[in-house]
Amino acid sequence: MSDKTFPYTGFSSLAIHAGHQQDPNYAHLTPVYATSTFVYDDAEQGMRRFSGKEPGYIYTRWGNPTFHEAEEKIAAMETFGLTDEHGAPIVLKAYLQSSGMAAISTLMMSTLKAGDKVLSHYSLYGGTQEQLNTLLPAFGVDAVIADLRNLNIAEDMLKQHPAIKMIYLETPANPTIQCVDIEALTKLGKQYGKIIACDNTFATPYLQQPFKYGVDFIIHSTTKFLNGHGTAIGGVFMSRDISFMKGKAYKVYKALGGSSSPFDAFLLVNGMKTLEVRMERHCSNAEKVATLLNTHKAVASVNYNGLASHPDYAVAKKQMRHPGAMMSFELKGGLQSGINFMNKLQLCTRTVSLGTCDTLLSHPASMTHYSVPKEQRERYGITDGLIRMSVGMENIADILSDLDQALK
Repeated sequence: MSDKTFPYTGFSSLAIHAGHQQDPNYAHLTPVYATSTFVYDDAEQGMRRFSGKEPGYIYTRWGNPTFHEAEEKIAAMETFGLTDEHGAPIVLKAYLQSSGMAAISTLMMSTLKAGDKVLSHYSLYGGTQEQLNTLLPAFGVDAVIADLRNLNIAEDMLKQHPAIKMIYLETPANPTIQCVDIEALTKLGKQYGKIIACDNTFATPYLQQPFKYGVDFIIHSTTKFLNGHGTAIGGVFMSRDISFMKGKAYKVYKALGGSSSPFDAFLLVNGMKTLEVRMERHCSNAEKVATLLNTHKAVASVNYNGLASHPDYAVAKKQMRHPGAMMSFELKGGLQSGINFMNKLQLCTRTVSLGTCDTLLSHPASMTHYSVPKEQRERYGITDGLIRMSVGMENIADILSDLDQALK
């Protein structure tokens, strides 16, 4: 058992030990608590648990020891080295969810009501975009979409739409890898009294910590880099507002029923222990891949924030430890070139999702954003020839060789 008071000086130590509590039976790793419900010593204890007078587990949909370790570990990583305005360590409350979309749903339903609006930007994960454009309007919540890389436009939207309650950021964004300035938009949003939420999935807490800039909420699809192996679906929703999280957010979390599963949480906990070493290899490989693609005759353009030519290079450098492992690139031949390229891959994997040890490539126009109208897709930069790539941890020479032969 690690000592909670130990002053971690490095991210990997934190990722390995944070959140762990000694199992009563002295298991080295937190077990999979595969139980739907929990028992009480007597009726009075049950009463205390339900009334909140005594801490403890009641029902796995409401919380589980395996969930708890994952939640505490993610919260510790998102706040590593950060302090509040008084110099005290930032404290979070997190809820593990069954998916990233469940986390977003809990966020939206616990903070918004009919008549509210959400301000967000072009190029978002397809599921998020569908929720903003299709699902939330049915409940009286509308989306305002603008280019939030331009602060003047962002402020104009806040002035034109006083009903905006939340600014929702996804940076780097999916699949164009656009970056928005978290610090500047948070500062602007606070001037107008808005909630700021940020999807930190692509960056992970190792590369980017949005709470450093004052955001109110962070969500992750833990399915991706946090798990790191593609073995389980999951999401997490967290905030610095402890009273809100233990109050309204907890009620919504329970009522929506989007909690994780103990086994998925177990896989996540163990995957996160290697986050730093995995991200270092992912990122190192991504730099070399971007360099190859940026000079390849079959590629029209490369969206990678590590290239000085990328319009968001300065923003990414300001708020990220490294530009990351995600990129997208436009093939010169459009839709058919995209299909041909995908069919010719031999080592790299043709699939959606991202963040696993192997290199994953997808064709958004025919996959993740298939349901988005072509005109709208292209306005957001998601063209027919766009390929999204999650650079894996294989030998870099093998990745480059496969890409080169598939591009011919």
